[in-house]
Amino acid sequence: MALSIQSLLILFTTLLLKETLVVAETCSNCFTHSRAAYYPNSDEQGTDVGACGFGSFGATINGGDVSAVSDLYRNGVGCGACYQVRCTNSNYCSDKGVTVVITDQGSSHDTDFILSQRAFGRMAQTKDAAASLLALGVVDIEYRRYPNKNITIKIDENSNYPHYFAFVLWYQQGDKDITAVQLCETQNFVCKLLDRSHGAVWTTNSPPSGPLSLRMLLSGEDGDESWIIPVNNIPENWKGGETYDTGVQINV
Repeated sequence: MALSIQSLLILFTTLLLKETLVVAETCSNCFTHSRAAYYPNSDEQGTDVGACGFGSFGATINGGDVSAVSDLYRNGVGCGACYQVRCTNSNYCSDKGVTVVITDQGSSHDTDFILSQRAFGRMAQTKDAAASLLALGVVDIEYRRYPNKNITIKIDENSNYPHYFAFVLWYQQGDKDITAVQLCETQNFVCKLLDRSHGAVWTTNSPPSGPLSLRMLLSGEDGDESWIIPVNNIPENWKGGETYDTGVQINV
């Protein structure tokens, strides 16, 4: 029996809804179109100052594949986030692009990204193509959040128990942001909420004692929030200037 027009409309609507849901489910893999420039007055790597508070390491983190961002900075919430960035000119650009870490805030020529020269050139297929990209100065790109390395903390050199404790977070991944951090004593699990000083810098006066555990709140654009507890603790004899791998990589 032939389907009625009403049945066909219902069937079409159902199929369209399913297709929409599939697109929504895979949206974490979607690219956003934008533009990118590069630091014109720096060396091949990034700069040793930046709004995210990474200090001199901000120039060499991730091998120097770093970037400043404009709207994606979001008052420091975007610091340390990892993005896959690839230019769209098929004559010069590779399909893989480059993975960068956000270390600074800035904009130029209506861009979302200002890459290090090293990262800008690594979007290209070859060295000759990289030279052509650098000559262009500003290119069309597409980007997405991207997993890179385990979230790592670097303790500020001025940290001194029991008076002051501060650290920066490196390598944020996934589609969610770290919007709150707690520092907890591992023995009795007494926790203290830290303050975001600026960028990716988290601080507290009179830090808890003993081996310490972090709790990080992940927040998504849809309002979804969840706490994660890293695998590795901060040792009791932590020292200013040292780095500690949390053992956590976020892929959602």
